[in-house]
Amino acid sequence: MSPRTGRPTDNPKKVRLEIRLTEDQSEMLTRCADNLNLTKTDVIVKGIEAMNQLAGRTNRTKE
Repeated sequence: MSPRTGRPTDNPKKVRLEIRLTEDQSEMLTRCADNLNLTKTDVIVKGIEAMNQLAGRTNRTKE
């Protein structure tokens, strides 16, 4: 048997992350995903990207 393979990608996701949320946070995540027509993972990734941009702007203004 050949090994299982997924779709080829230039940016494989090799890091797995497990988080704990309150019921309210879980409901907010689900609501955001539904309203934006995204997966929960995509909502979290976009949130990380937004916070990274904010942190970058904050760090530059402190210099």
